[in-house]
Amino acid sequence: MANQNLRQLEEKIDRLIALCDQLHHENRRLREREATLLRERSQLVEKNELARSRVEAMITRLKSLDIEG
Repeated sequence: MANQNLRQLEEKIDRLIALCDQLHHENRRLREREATLLRERSQLVEKNELARSRVEAMITRLKSLDIEG
């Protein structure tokens, strides 16, 4: 009886270890994905700012043409 309980405990511990390993790998993948998404977001924010600046410059030029004309 004690041997059976010990084996069951060992099996549970083995499953917990496997689950911890799985969660560790998944956590690492998620952190890598997060870092990738943060880089992509930063690039998109930069492109958006550049586009906004260009549009503002075009609007300013068009307004100056309208005033001159």
